[in-house]
Amino acid sequence: MGELQRTVLYDLHKEYGAKMVPFAGWDMPVQFASGVMKEHLHTRAEAGLFDVSHMAQVILRGDDAARALEALVPVDVIGLKPGRQRYAMFTTPEGGLLDDLMIANKGDHLFLVLNAARRDVDLAHLHANLSGLEVEEITGRALVALQGPKAEAVLAALNPAVRDMRFMDVADLELAGATCWVSRSGYTGEDGFEISVPNTMAPRLARALLDDPRVQPIGLGARDSLRLEAGLCLYGSDIDETTTPAEADLGWAIQKVRRPGGAREGGFPGADRILAELTDGTERRRVGLAPDGRAPMRAGTQLFADEDGAEPIGSITSGAFGPSIERPMSMGYVPAGMAKPGTRLFGDVRGKRLPVSVAELPFHPHTYKR
Repeated sequence: MGELQRTVLYDLHKEYGAKMVPFAGWDMPVQFASGVMKEHLHTRAEAGLFDVSHMAQVILRGDDAARALEALVPVDVIGLKPGRQRYAMFTTPEGGLLDDLMIANKGDHLFLVLNAARRDVDLAHLHANLSGLEVEEITGRALVALQGPKAEAVLAALNPAVRDMRFMDVADLELAGATCWVSRSGYTGEDGFEISVPNTMAPRLARALLDDPRVQPIGLGARDSLRLEAGLCLYGSDIDETTTPAEADLGWAIQKVRRPGGAREGGFPGADRILAELTDGTERRRVGLAPDGRAPMRAGTQLFADEDGAEPIGSITSGAFGPSIERPMSMGYVPAGMAKPGTRLFGDVRGKRLPVSVAELPFHPHTYKR
């Protein structure tokens, strides 16, 4: 492992008692002094501030950039209106998921946010396939997320215009003296905002937010349990190049115009398989899983149809204890015929077959401002 990169908020994290861990090549806070459980619950009740500056920020410029990008993703980019953002996926020729990402239409350019662990893969993919466009990685800006039911009130104290934004809106706003690129989105299932801010102004903005008593700093530990309660995928765990959009239950992200019979059907890597699975179904599906008892079933746990089954029928990809729901929760892949909520399965935990039930996702309801 090479030397870990540090975000511009590293010193602030240490000041607030962060425990730092390596993550995707970065030295990141996994938790702060209050601990993962309290951070999680505080975000659900008030507002949490997350440093997500490790993620890649990319601008695409050029003639017909939206149409060019549609050749790499199965979503409607051409129809994405200025001031709006959309969840998307890079797909492989085999129909797998190269990465998931966010795409925003900023009017004269597209703005992409990519996963940190896939930064190099994604940038190479963009450069190789969008030779007619300018692909610019933004390196002089931090990225923070303010999440929770009090997020709007907190941010509106810095700029009241945020009150007019709805889920997946994007806007350029002045916050604490900095020109920020703001989206009303996040990775917790809560209402909130993701804010791209110049590095030179990021500590000032973070302190302005943390000075509000409703805001606490939140680490990667609570970020993971929050997104799992919300039923959101983590790339490299729940989705990867071996999973397709339909298998991952991400078909909702593919708009009608790109589906079979749509005006711009297909035209992206793996379209034949992906469109066929949207129509005909898949052999396996990502599902929620609720273990009996209080002990979580974690990633890698093999699933069986009964206590004595010799061959696993699936496996768990994410698992943790859900502080908001006060019980363990998992996600994983099972045969499509066993994906109905309530189906009883068994997970192999240290050689013991323990019962687990297929559950509805999300475990905790989303509270986005529609």
